[in-house]
Amino acid sequence: MVGDIGGFGGLFSLGRLDYREPLLVASTDGVGTKSVIAGALGRFETIGLDVVAMCVDDIATCGAEPLFFLDYISVGKLVPDHIDQIVAGVAAGCREAGCALLGGEMSEHPGVMDEGEFDLVGFAVGVVERSEILPSGVQAGDCLIGLSSPGLRSNGYSLARNAFGRAGRSLDGPAWRGARHSLGAELLRPSVIYAPSLAHLRKHLEVHAFAHITGGGIPGNLVRALPHDCDAVVHRGRWEEPRIFSVIQAAGDVGDQEMESVFNLGVGMVAIVAAGDAHGALDGIRAAGHEAWQIGEVVDGHGRVLVDRS
Repeated sequence: MVGDIGGFGGLFSLGRLDYREPLLVASTDGVGTKSVIAGALGRFETIGLDVVAMCVDDIATCGAEPLFFLDYISVGKLVPDHIDQIVAGVAAGCREAGCALLGGEMSEHPGVMDEGEFDLVGFAVGVVERSEILPSGVQAGDCLIGLSSPGLRSNGYSLARNAFGRAGRSLDGPAWRGARHSLGAELLRPSVIYAPSLAHLRKHLEVHAFAHITGGGIPGNLVRALPHDCDAVVHRGRWEEPRIFSVIQAAGDVGDQEMESVFNLGVGMVAIVAAGDAHGALDGIRAAGHEAWQIGEVVDGHGRVLVDRS
């Protein structure tokens, strides 16, 4: 970073980056209606980390190193303590992701948004060597390695809220029978930030692609990493699905296909590697602190994701 906070724009020096042919990679995302849960509970300390995760993990799928991040917060009525909590979460997320918090903006919208209402979006910029951009080299025989996500991250909250509303579930009640934490606490579980672990993995073995599992679930996002002549076969049951997903499914009477197309079901990121590198990838990801599983394989096909529920 160059200069102090408070200017009309943030400055970041590219001259010290050690790249031969750098490409800048940018992404913007938000936390969706997870903000409604945070507002209802009056808990804003982790929602900032969520928005960082959504953005930096998007650019990490291109093989990029996140450089800097900016946030935008819109509120119906300014409550300084709430803003402090949100920005502290953003700062924590940036530290975890290894990028600079370059700046941000906060706007008050009285008459447009209700008091207590807010929205949060973020913007991340990263850099990747042109010769190392992903996806690259995905082929039949490759393995799919799933990285664990303990909760919903920031996707599927509209369906979850609708399901729990129909079932008459309270955010203050237990997450499920016998749970020692509330449903609200479960739904606010912070997102995992995968970007540093993905960069570490690439330093130790050849990765052909990453897929960030956000809205659209595994089928809607893994397809974006496939060439037109390959399919990905994903085997349900090869990873541990967090209990919250079966709770949502039962509360809303949601079908399997809809669950798969909305939620990550416990897999927040997928790495595609050669079959011979599968064990090394699993070891590397687990050493970085994430649970991981071999959840499927790439086969000859037509650019589709096929879910095996057997």
